[in-house]
Amino acid sequence: MPREYRHIQEYEKEIIELYEKGLSLRKIGERFGFTYKQMREFKTRYNCKQKKLEVGIALKQKGRPPKHYVVTKQDKVAELKYILAQKEAKIKALEMENELMRDFLSVTGRK
Repeated sequence: MPREYRHIQEYEKEIIELYEKGLSLRKIGERFGFTYKQMREFKTRYNCKQKKLEVGIALKQKGRPPKHYVVTKQDKVAELKYILAQKEAKIKALEMENELMRDFLSVTGRK
């Protein structure tokens, strides 16, 4: 007896719509024939993907690119935005650390 296989990505729009309406992942899974664990993992992957898109990280396909693959201007811009965001975050963290060190030194009576 062949196993019936359906990819959860095929139902992405419907799942997100139902979730936003307030249905639980368990009930959505029952409706489409998926387990709660599958639904939870799907939601985790979906949220991760959305966060990357918000930050500007270009989503890349896995595996080796095809021979005719061309890097688009949009991909380059997204990658540069991501690099700038990482550098700005590092600078901000170093500034905070520097401020903490100054506060510590002033409290201890050093310069």
